[in-house]
Amino acid sequence: METLKRVAAIHDISGFGKCSLTVALPIISAAGIEASVLPTAVLSTHTGGFTGFTYRDLTDDMAPITAHWKSLDIRFDAIYTGFLGSFEQLELVTRFFETFKTGDNLILVDPVMADNGKLYEIFTPAFAAGMRRLCERADMIVPNLTEAALLTGEPYHPGPYTEDYIERLLKKLSALGPEKVVLTGVFFNDTELGAATYDAPSGRIACALEKRIPGYYHGTGDVFGSALLAACLNGFTLHESAAIAVRFTTSAIKKTAAAGTDIRFGVNFEQCIPQLLRDLKLG
Repeated sequence: METLKRVAAIHDISGFGKCSLTVALPIISAAGIEASVLPTAVLSTHTGGFTGFTYRDLTDDMAPITAHWKSLDIRFDAIYTGFLGSFEQLELVTRFFETFKTGDNLILVDPVMADNGKLYEIFTPAFAAGMRRLCERADMIVPNLTEAALLTGEPYHPGPYTEDYIERLLKKLSALGPEKVVLTGVFFNDTELGAATYDAPSGRIACALEKRIPGYYHGTGDVFGSALLAACLNGFTLHESAAIAVRFTTSAIKKTAAAGTDIRFGVNFEQCIPQLLRDLKLG
């Protein structure tokens, strides 16, 4: 019997507005993978477009949780990190990597810190440098174009992009340390949007693109990253995994647009899980 794979997901919890752990947990679990969660904070809603939200920082709980899991000799097939709210959390996650890294598990870092050409308001250039150091310890990173520019020192361009620019970014990102890079928000024209991948050991660069849907939708990065990881752990190649994640995310955006859902509420990924499972050959 095949052993159930296990992921440690290190993200915040937003009680309303689908993102972070409320996205990662159902997607990873539906893909037949056990999800263990290490929450970094609890919010009443995410911070994109909502006001008056509550925020409880869980930094002080992260080290004791890590120590307890270590005492139980828990092992993880992957470690998946997303939004981290402080330098202290960057350091705690680095220690988590040191504690639970093995010769054959996967560390995936989504360097959540910026979009649309600028850092999120709570972050500074110094934090971006700290995130770069965390990415150096990853096996795979999943930045958007803004984050990629910050991590590499390349100038940010709003797009459309050239193949040379995307290739240069991918290789500079891999030079930080991760052998696998997935760059999101890639487009070469106004009709398609998706991701580009670089597998350093093979040297392969590929793109997975779908028809572009107008508008900005919250939480799509977490939907994409969770589906990407689920596909990788189900045995798909890096490019196959990115293509599956792009299709899944695009389908969720289509459902959301058709339903007229308030974009602050996140995308209707739940209705697309059957498609994801078919792509993963699980149903």
